[in-house]
Amino acid sequence: MAFDMATFSPAQHRIGLVLVACAALAWSQAGIFTRLISADLATMLFWRGLFAGAGVFLFHCILEKRFAVNDFGKLGWPGWAVCALSALAMICGIGALRFTAVADAMVIYATTPFIAAGLAWLAMGERTARSTIIASAVALVGVVVMLSGSDWGGSMFGKALAVGMALGMAGFSVLMRQHKSLPILPALAASAWLVSLLCFWFATPLTISGQDFALVAAFGIVQNAAGLALYTLGTRRIPAAESTLLATLEVPLTPLWVWLFLNETPPIWTLIGGGIVLVALLAHIGGEFRKTA
Repeated sequence: MAFDMATFSPAQHRIGLVLVACAALAWSQAGIFTRLISADLATMLFWRGLFAGAGVFLFHCILEKRFAVNDFGKLGWPGWAVCALSALAMICGIGALRFTAVADAMVIYATTPFIAAGLAWLAMGERTARSTIIASAVALVGVVVMLSGSDWGGSMFGKALAVGMALGMAGFSVLMRQHKSLPILPALAASAWLVSLLCFWFATPLTISGQDFALVAAFGIVQNAAGLALYTLGTRRIPAAESTLLATLEVPLTPLWVWLFLNETPPIWTLIGGGIVLVALLAHIGGEFRKTA
Protein backbone atom coordinates (compact mmCIF):
# COMPACT_ATOMS: atom_id res chain seq x y z
CA MET A 1 0.00 0.00 0.00
CA ALA A 2 1.80 3.15 -1.14
CA PHE A 3 1.47 6.19 1.06
CA ASP A 4 -1.05 8.62 -0.29
CA MET A 5 -3.07 11.18 1.61
CA ALA A 6 -6.15 9.63 0.01
CA THR A 7 -5.34 6.45 1.93
CA PHE A 8 -6.10 8.27 5.16
CA SER A 9 -9.17 10.22 6.14
CA PRO A 10 -7.95 13.82 6.57
CA ALA A 11 -9.77 14.15 9.88
CA GLN A 12 -8.38 10.83 11.13
CA HIS A 13 -4.89 11.81 10.01
CA ARG A 14 -5.07 15.05 12.00
CA ILE A 15 -6.35 13.18 15.05
CA GLY A 16 -3.47 10.71 14.69
CA LEU A 17 -0.92 13.54 14.62
CA VAL A 18 -2.33 15.04 17.81
CA LEU A 19 -2.57 11.70 19.62
CA VAL A 20 1.03 10.69 18.87
CA ALA A 21 2.29 14.15 19.84
CA CYS A 22 0.40 13.82 23.14
CA ALA A 23 1.99 10.39 23.63
CA ALA A 24 5.43 11.95 23.27
CA LEU A 25 4.37 14.64 25.74
CA ALA A 26 3.45 11.94 28.26
CA TRP A 27 6.67 9.98 27.70
CA SER A 28 8.78 13.13 28.10
CA GLN A 29 7.90 13.23 31.81
CA ALA A 30 10.30 10.33 32.44
CA GLY A 31 13.15 12.63 33.46
CA ILE A 32 11.11 14.17 36.26
CA PHE A 33 10.00 10.84 37.70
CA THR A 34 13.41 9.16 37.51
CA ARG A 35 14.95 12.06 39.43
CA LEU A 36 12.26 12.15 42.11
CA ILE A 37 12.18 8.37 42.73
CA SER A 38 15.01 7.15 44.97
CA ALA A 39 14.30 3.40 44.62
CA ASP A 40 16.82 1.31 42.68
CA LEU A 41 16.28 0.93 38.94
CA ALA A 42 15.02 -2.67 38.95
CA THR A 43 12.52 -1.99 41.75
CA MET A 44 11.29 1.15 40.02
CA LEU A 45 10.81 -0.68 36.70
CA PHE A 46 9.08 -3.61 38.44
CA TRP A 47 6.38 -1.44 40.04
CA ARG A 48 6.17 0.89 37.03
CA GLY A 49 5.44 -2.09 34.77
CA LEU A 50 2.68 -3.38 37.04
CA PHE A 51 0.93 -0.02 37.18
CA ALA A 52 1.46 0.70 33.48
CA GLY A 53 0.06 -2.67 32.42
CA ALA A 54 -2.96 -2.25 34.69
CA GLY A 55 -3.56 1.27 33.38
CA VAL A 56 -3.38 0.24 29.71
CA PHE A 57 -5.65 -2.76 30.26
CA LEU A 58 -8.17 -0.67 32.22
CA PHE A 59 -8.26 1.85 29.37
CA HIS A 60 -8.89 -1.03 26.94
CA CYS A 61 -11.77 -2.29 29.11
CA ILE A 62 -13.29 1.20 29.18
CA LEU A 63 -13.12 1.43 25.39
CA GLU A 64 -14.65 -2.03 24.99
CA LYS A 65 -17.23 -1.40 27.76
CA ARG A 66 -16.53 -4.84 29.22
CA PHE A 67 -13.94 -6.74 31.22
CA ALA A 68 -11.95 -7.76 28.14
CA VAL A 69 -9.59 -10.34 29.61
CA ASN A 70 -10.50 -12.79 26.82
CA ASP A 71 -8.88 -10.43 24.31
CA PHE A 72 -5.48 -11.73 25.37
CA GLY A 73 -6.43 -14.95 23.61
CA LYS A 74 -7.11 -13.06 20.36
CA LEU A 75 -3.66 -11.53 19.95
CA GLY A 76 -2.12 -14.16 17.69
CA TRP A 77 1.49 -13.86 16.63
CA PRO A 78 1.27 -10.13 15.67
CA GLY A 79 -0.06 -9.18 19.10
CA TRP A 80 2.54 -11.18 20.99
CA ALA A 81 5.21 -9.79 18.66
CA VAL A 82 4.08 -6.28 19.64
CA CYS A 83 4.31 -7.37 23.29
CA ALA A 84 7.87 -8.63 22.87
CA LEU A 85 9.07 -5.66 20.79
CA SER A 86 7.55 -3.12 23.16
CA ALA A 87 9.19 -4.80 26.16
CA LEU A 88 12.46 -4.93 24.22
CA ALA A 89 12.26 -1.18 23.54
CA MET A 90 11.56 -0.36 27.20
CA ILE A 91 14.33 -2.53 28.62
CA CYS A 92 16.91 -1.61 25.97
CA GLY A 93 16.08 2.08 26.34
CA ILE A 94 16.93 2.10 30.05
CA GLY A 95 19.89 -0.21 29.56
CA ALA A 96 21.35 1.94 26.78
CA LEU A 97 21.40 4.97 29.06
CA ARG A 98 23.26 2.98 31.70
CA PHE A 99 25.85 1.26 29.49
CA THR A 100 26.71 3.91 26.91
CA ALA A 101 26.88 7.68 26.58
CA VAL A 102 23.54 9.47 26.49
CA ALA A 103 24.64 11.18 23.27
CA ASP A 104 25.14 7.88 21.48
CA ALA A 105 21.86 6.44 22.74
CA MET A 106 19.77 9.46 21.73
CA VAL A 107 21.30 9.77 18.26
CA ILE A 108 20.62 6.09 17.62
CA TYR A 109 17.06 6.55 18.93
CA ALA A 110 16.56 9.49 16.55
CA THR A 111 17.09 7.12 13.59
CA THR A 112 13.88 5.26 14.51
CA PRO A 113 11.72 7.04 11.87
CA PHE A 114 14.09 5.90 9.11
CA ILE A 115 14.05 2.32 10.42
CA ALA A 116 10.25 2.41 10.63
CA ALA A 117 10.03 3.73 7.08
CA GLY A 118 12.15 0.85 5.80
CA LEU A 119 10.21 -1.78 7.75
CA ALA A 120 6.85 -0.33 6.68
CA TRP A 121 7.93 -0.42 3.04
CA LEU A 122 9.09 -4.04 3.34
CA ALA A 123 6.01 -5.20 5.27
CA MET A 124 3.25 -3.21 3.60
CA GLY A 125 4.73 -1.35 0.66
CA GLU A 126 3.93 1.85 2.56
CA ARG A 127 5.97 4.72 1.17
CA THR A 128 7.02 7.58 3.38
CA ALA A 129 6.03 11.10 2.39
CA ARG A 130 8.88 13.42 1.43
CA SER A 131 7.86 15.88 4.15
CA THR A 132 8.25 13.15 6.78
CA ILE A 133 11.73 12.24 5.51
CA ILE A 134 12.82 15.89 5.53
CA ALA A 135 11.43 16.49 9.02
CA SER A 136 13.12 13.30 10.27
CA ALA A 137 16.47 14.43 8.85
CA VAL A 138 16.17 17.90 10.41
CA ALA A 139 15.14 16.37 13.75
CA LEU A 140 18.18 14.08 13.62
CA VAL A 141 20.42 17.10 13.07
CA GLY A 142 18.75 18.78 16.03
CA VAL A 143 19.41 15.77 18.26
CA VAL A 144 23.09 15.79 17.25
CA VAL A 145 23.30 19.52 18.09
CA MET A 146 21.55 18.90 21.42
CA LEU A 147 24.16 16.38 22.42
CA SER A 148 27.22 18.03 20.86
CA GLY A 149 28.50 19.01 24.30
CA SER A 150 27.93 15.57 25.81
CA ASP A 151 30.44 12.81 26.29
CA TRP A 152 30.56 10.42 23.35
CA GLY A 153 31.70 6.86 23.76
CA GLY A 154 30.61 4.05 26.04
CA SER A 155 30.56 0.35 25.44
CA MET A 156 29.52 -1.40 22.28
CA PHE A 157 27.07 -3.34 24.43
CA GLY A 158 25.33 -0.08 25.32
CA LYS A 159 25.21 0.95 21.67
CA ALA A 160 23.75 -2.45 20.80
CA LEU A 161 21.03 -1.86 23.40
CA ALA A 162 20.27 1.52 21.82
CA VAL A 163 19.90 -0.22 18.45
CA GLY A 164 17.56 -2.71 20.11
CA MET A 165 15.51 0.18 21.47
CA ALA A 166 15.19 1.75 18.00
CA LEU A 167 14.36 -1.59 16.34
CA GLY A 168 11.79 -2.44 19.01
CA MET A 169 10.07 0.94 18.72
CA ALA A 170 10.03 0.84 14.92
CA GLY A 171 8.95 -2.81 14.82
CA PHE A 172 5.93 -2.57 17.09
CA SER A 173 4.87 0.72 15.44
CA VAL A 174 4.78 -0.99 12.03
CA LEU A 175 2.92 -4.02 13.41
CA MET A 176 0.28 -1.82 15.04
CA ARG A 177 -0.15 0.02 11.74
CA GLN A 178 -0.34 -3.23 9.77
CA HIS A 179 -2.76 -5.14 12.05
CA LYS A 180 -5.39 -2.56 12.94
CA SER A 181 -8.04 -5.11 13.90
CA LEU A 182 -5.97 -6.72 16.65
CA PRO A 183 -6.55 -5.80 20.31
CA ILE A 184 -3.16 -4.11 20.56
CA LEU A 185 -3.77 -2.47 23.95
CA PRO A 186 -3.79 -5.87 25.72
CA ALA A 187 -0.50 -6.64 23.96
CA LEU A 188 1.03 -3.43 25.31
CA ALA A 189 -0.35 -4.16 28.78
CA ALA A 190 1.30 -7.58 28.60
CA SER A 191 4.56 -5.96 27.50
CA ALA A 192 4.62 -3.77 30.61
CA TRP A 193 3.97 -6.82 32.79
CA LEU A 194 6.71 -8.69 30.95
CA VAL A 195 9.15 -5.93 31.93
CA SER A 196 8.02 -6.34 35.56
CA LEU A 197 8.56 -10.10 35.37
CA LEU A 198 12.07 -9.70 34.00
CA CYS A 199 12.99 -7.01 36.55
CA PHE A 200 11.49 -8.91 39.51
CA TRP A 201 14.57 -11.14 39.83
CA PHE A 202 16.80 -8.09 40.38
CA ALA A 203 14.37 -5.96 42.38
CA THR A 204 13.52 -5.55 46.07
CA PRO A 205 9.83 -4.61 45.76
CA LEU A 206 8.99 -4.57 49.48
CA THR A 207 11.73 -2.08 50.38
CA ILE A 208 10.17 0.80 48.47
CA SER A 209 9.05 3.79 50.55
CA GLY A 210 5.50 5.11 50.59
CA GLN A 211 6.48 8.28 48.75
CA ASP A 212 8.37 6.36 46.07
CA PHE A 213 5.44 3.95 45.73
CA ALA A 214 3.06 6.83 44.99
CA LEU A 215 5.53 8.35 42.52
CA VAL A 216 6.08 5.02 40.75
CA ALA A 217 2.31 4.55 40.46
CA ALA A 218 2.05 7.95 38.78
CA PHE A 219 5.09 7.10 36.66
CA GLY A 220 3.43 3.93 35.40
CA ILE A 221 -0.03 5.39 34.79
CA VAL A 222 0.57 9.01 33.76
CA GLN A 223 3.83 8.59 31.85
CA ASN A 224 3.89 5.04 30.52
CA ALA A 225 0.27 3.82 30.30
CA ALA A 226 -1.10 7.11 28.98
CA GLY A 227 1.73 7.34 26.46
CA LEU A 228 1.22 3.79 25.21
CA ALA A 229 -2.56 4.22 24.92
CA LEU A 230 -2.27 7.51 23.02
CA TYR A 231 0.45 6.15 20.76
CA THR A 232 -1.62 3.07 19.95
CA LEU A 233 -4.67 5.12 19.00
CA GLY A 234 -2.58 7.56 17.00
CA THR A 235 -0.29 5.22 15.09
CA ARG A 236 -3.25 3.47 13.45
CA ARG A 237 -4.22 6.74 11.79
CA ILE A 238 -0.85 7.85 10.38
CA PRO A 239 2.07 6.10 8.64
CA ALA A 240 4.56 4.27 10.86
CA ALA A 241 7.49 6.53 9.94
CA GLU A 242 5.45 9.61 10.80
CA SER A 243 4.36 8.23 14.17
CA THR A 244 7.94 7.37 15.18
CA LEU A 245 9.05 10.80 13.97
CA LEU A 246 6.56 12.56 16.24
CA ALA A 247 7.55 10.30 19.13
CA THR A 248 11.00 11.92 19.04
CA LEU A 249 9.33 15.01 20.52
CA GLU A 250 10.18 13.47 23.88
CA VAL A 251 13.91 14.00 23.23
CA PRO A 252 13.85 17.82 23.54
CA LEU A 253 10.86 17.94 25.91
CA THR A 254 12.43 15.69 28.58
CA PRO A 255 15.22 18.13 29.54
CA LEU A 256 12.77 21.03 29.17
CA TRP A 257 10.46 19.70 31.91
CA VAL A 258 13.43 18.91 34.18
CA TRP A 259 14.62 22.48 33.67
CA LEU A 260 11.21 24.04 34.36
CA PHE A 261 10.16 21.91 37.33
CA LEU A 262 13.44 20.78 38.93
CA ASN A 263 15.64 23.79 38.07
CA GLU A 264 18.26 21.70 36.27
CA THR A 265 19.60 24.15 33.69
CA PRO A 266 20.51 22.33 30.46
CA PRO A 267 23.60 23.26 28.39
CA ILE A 268 23.11 25.89 25.69
CA TRP A 269 23.56 23.28 22.92
CA THR A 270 20.70 21.25 24.41
CA LEU A 271 18.44 24.29 24.12
CA ILE A 272 19.55 25.09 20.57
CA GLY A 273 19.28 21.50 19.33
CA GLY A 274 15.99 21.00 21.14
CA GLY A 275 14.67 24.10 19.43
CA ILE A 276 15.66 22.68 16.03
CA VAL A 277 13.83 19.41 16.80
CA LEU A 278 10.72 21.23 18.02
CA VAL A 279 10.64 23.56 15.00
CA ALA A 280 11.06 20.60 12.61
CA LEU A 281 8.26 18.59 14.20
CA LEU A 282 5.86 21.48 14.76
CA ALA A 283 6.43 22.63 11.17
CA HIS A 284 5.67 19.10 9.98
CA ILE A 285 2.48 18.92 12.05
CA GLY A 286 1.41 22.37 10.83
CA GLY A 287 2.13 21.42 7.23
CA GLU A 288 0.09 18.23 7.52
CA PHE A 289 -2.82 20.14 9.06
CA ARG A 290 -2.76 22.65 6.20
CA LYS A 291 -2.45 19.85 3.64
CA THR A 292 -5.54 18.06 4.98
CA ALA A 293 -7.59 21.13 5.85
